[in-house]
Amino acid sequence: MPIRVTLDRMLLERRMSLTELCDRVGITMANLSILKTGKAKAVRFSTLEALCRELGCQPGDLLSFDDEDDEDQDAAE
Repeated sequence: MPIRVTLDRMLLERRMSLTELCDRVGITMANLSILKTGKAKAVRFSTLEALCRELGCQPGDLLSFDDEDDEDQDAAE
């Protein structure tokens, strides 16, 4: 998938645990883990807003587009 989630990096930079972020944002550990591993098919703007607020970042700090990743998958098929 060409959309990458860089939540791990943001947590490391902020010295915040996944559990602490879950408590601050008000979402379950399971849902945050799905987002963190890049397995989420969608993310609500309200969730993205809460993550950005608690991490003191912009949406682009959490999400990036990697077109090469998509091309590699097409070549494998």
